[in-house]
Amino acid sequence: MQTIFFSTSMDIIEEWKMRHNMEDSISCDDTALLEDILKKPEVYILVADYDSVAHDINKFISSNSLPKNTVVLERAPAIATGKMLISHGVRAYGNSRMLSHHYTQMIQTVQNNKVWTYPELTAALVERTNQPILHRDTIELIYNKLSQKESEVAYSILEGLTNDAISRKMGITTRTVKAHITSIFQKLHVNDRVSLVLLLR
Repeated sequence: MQTIFFSTSMDIIEEWKMRHNMEDSISCDDTALLEDILKKPEVYILVADYDSVAHDINKFISSNSLPKNTVVLERAPAIATGKMLISHGVRAYGNSRMLSHHYTQMIQTVQNNKVWTYPELTAALVERTNQPILHRDTIELIYNKLSQKESEVAYSILEGLTNDAISRKMGITTRTVKAHITSIFQKLHVNDRVSLVLLLR
């Protein structure tokens, strides 16, 4: 099964190739090239660098065209992100700098048509579903990745408030609300409010 490394950073791709001894893999740094490669009849495992191509992966998910054997790696994997990706068909999610024996185990699991995650995410995925509206992993993600103001905006979005309503509630301009939302989307690797709600719920 051929491996495609997908990242806008050729340094990351070269690091992956060297670390995991994958010199015969395919390097891809843009979506158009990736789509051309995926049209060929071969079976691939797509290993995507979420830190640089989150927007593209989220577009694949929202358009229901995620390649079958997609693996997503991130510098600082978060349980809430992992839950969202796995629930949308990603076959594996983990640390982009994982050790080589973990990488080999992950790829073998995906080749065997199974889902691979790191232990903490696996435990979170099998927890019972009768939990509070915001899981502690989601609260932790918000706390670790967002500023206090951004957190307030994120919670307000989850309440269903419009930008104008958030502006009035927080006593800031609508323009500032939009700036916070843009920053939230970038930090949490989402493209829009729907993706944000899916991630945080």
